[in-house]
Amino acid sequence: MGEMARIFNDKFRLGCDLEIIAMHGWRREMLWDKTGLKWIMPSPNMPLAETAYVYPGQVIWEGTNLSEGRGTCRPFEIFGAPYLDPESVKKALEPDATRGCFLQEYSFRPTFQKWKGELCRGFMLHVIDPHIYRPYFTSIAILKAIMEIHRKDFKWKKPPYEYEQEKKPIDLILGDTSLRQGLQSGDPLSRITQSWVADLESFSQWRRPYLLYS
Repeated sequence: MGEMARIFNDKFRLGCDLEIIAMHGWRREMLWDKTGLKWIMPSPNMPLAETAYVYPGQVIWEGTNLSEGRGTCRPFEIFGAPYLDPESVKKALEPDATRGCFLQEYSFRPTFQKWKGELCRGFMLHVIDPHIYRPYFTSIAILKAIMEIHRKDFKWKKPPYEYEQEKKPIDLILGDTSLRQGLQSGDPLSRITQSWVADLESFSQWRRPYLLYS
């Protein structure tokens, strides 16, 4: 958060008199279990550190008619819908889509929000190796497979979403319309992922002056 504060203060020319106290003993490669700290839920739907590991990808289900697991004990790790055929979806996945994780076929009945009280079929996402698991890539790959298998049943969620009344929720979540349009057009996963590689590499360089930790 301190690094982000430095970025915002500079790039948005906020002119804040920042005093940032750096964390002691933390290194960038650390996962939560290496800190020795207790997990305190930042949200009712972020009950565990494992939830945070999958969230960067699994949040995309909020922009669809799939349940993202709200109304279960493991939101974002659990996801699905009544119409889903998990076995067919797994067969349609790219071979490297599940690097560092395992998709367990899973049935659940949400107690609130999407598909409340209905039996949903889907998955529980287990992170096996968080150092090679790519949450965003994995969830986009699963989304693409679901769109191909369930063309008639899959739907984008309609607005409103959060503070926005007109834009599609998925466009807000993904940042723009191009990725959704690529998925709808049936673009190969390699082309879709290539669209963000250059920006990632550029950001890795661009952020360096603002970093507080090695």
